[in-house]
Amino acid sequence: MRIVVTDACIFIDVIDLQLTAKFFGLELEIHTTVDVFNELYPNQQQILQAYQQSEKLIIHILSSEEQQEILEADFPASLSPEDCSVIYMAHKLNAIVLSSDKPVRNYAKKKAIHYHGMIWVFDQLVAQGLLTKPDAIAKLQKLVFGNMIYKGNADMIKEVEKRVRAWSK
Repeated sequence: MRIVVTDACIFIDVIDLQLTAKFFGLELEIHTTVDVFNELYPNQQQILQAYQQSEKLIIHILSSEEQQEILEADFPASLSPEDCSVIYMAHKLNAIVLSSDKPVRNYAKKKAIHYHGMIWVFDQLVAQGLLTKPDAIAKLQKLVFGNMIYKGNADMIKEVEKRVRAWSK
């Protein structure tokens, strides 16, 4: 089973799109850090706590030594402490970074850490039969056209259109 370390934007999108149960049904071992967890609103935390209790979500509390390693690492200023914790944990676990945040993805790429975003999550949901193609199209379009982060991103829109064509057949 593949291990992923997820940042807050993925959890926010999954919860907003009402895909939480399906997301945690993926054949993935899902991790995050307490720093990321603390970025979320209380209602989002409550949703995720149910998955933590059922051991579908592993939340790491970094030790003082690990926090010191992060402080001493050469992370760019564009990364928040929470972003750094995700990259650090992904490196430590030899895991995939799951983020739609461009600075996180760029840094993961620079450090040769595998990374994916929400479109990959949709690909996995469809491939694993957890989401029908019509539902995937509707949710993906809602994500891209309802979220300012994605709305103006030409590359993202191109990827969405590619999936809409493939999933409409």
